[in-house]
Amino acid sequence: MPRKNREIRSAGATSAGPRFVLRIIGGEWRGRKVGFPPVAAIRPTPDRVRETLFNWLQSVVPGSRCLDLYAGSGALGLEALSRGAARVVFVEVDPVAARQLSETLRVLGCHRGQVLRSDARRYLDGEVEPFDVIFLDPPYAERLLADACRRIEARGWLKPGGYVYLEDAAAAGPPELPAGWTLHRSKRAGEVGYHLARSE
Repeated sequence: MPRKNREIRSAGATSAGPRFVLRIIGGEWRGRKVGFPPVAAIRPTPDRVRETLFNWLQSVVPGSRCLDLYAGSGALGLEALSRGAARVVFVEVDPVAARQLSETLRVLGCHRGQVLRSDARRYLDGEVEPFDVIFLDPPYAERLLADACRRIEARGWLKPGGYVYLEDAAAAGPPELPAGWTLHRSKRAGEVGYHLARSE
């Protein structure tokens, strides 16, 4: 769980006030603490879920092109960059969170990440850039996963054989997937249901 911390100098933390922090759990920045603003809608993927997810993707992420569509804290995209992703696009509608992500990448000295301040639907309606891995972790209550998956499939945002991570409340059950996608892995951690789908 994120927590306020006045003492830790984390990547992206500034003197503007206390920041919530998360820890990158693997790769180049393993153990690095990363700041993100206390925006109500931001709910970073828990450590143990990220660890399991990136174990699933350990042979896929290095050299890959990834999309973190509802970026929030950037936990998933930053983890991918730390583990060798060639490029990560972070899409985040909240201006404070988007600025914080840009600052975090600057502090980390990483030029392989790009932060775009945009609504996810508007982004998916734009110019298509196919990705190897797409991370989908929208606010649970807004029920956005099925629509995002349909748009991704209809417009060709996912490369053939690519992977999509889907996170939702565990009570929601398995995600609704477009034709041509298969559910590759599925687990639950407390109140979090998390799944990995693949385009066949």
